[in-house]
Amino acid sequence: MQIPTDAVLLRIFLGESDRWEHKPLYEAIVLAAREAQLAGATVLRGPMGFGKSSHLHTAKILRLSMDLPLVIEIADHEDKINAFLPTLEKMMGGGLVTLEKVKVLHYRAGEIKA
Repeated sequence: MQIPTDAVLLRIFLGESDRWEHKPLYEAIVLAAREAQLAGATVLRGPMGFGKSSHLHTAKILRLSMDLPLVIEIADHEDKINAFLPTLEKMMGGGLVTLEKVKVLHYRAGEIKA
């Protein structure tokens, strides 16, 4: 699978405790992206953040949170990302979803080092 040089980055902001059909939402989104044969997905966990409700989520020792902010990033051809958006829309309760144009410099599997 190749990604064109001019691609789109889908960025999904959500909470660690968000759920879809009794499983973590971030996991469900990554599995749905894989099933849709998107180029790849990465989940990033943030130590602190807030969203529309302005409720602060933090990993500070005195305020352990089980709902830290997460970001899922998926880069692929614009048509493939657009085809995935209705699936994502069904899964999202709250959160933020953004799209931006990106330049892909290279997309390849890593070498297995012995």
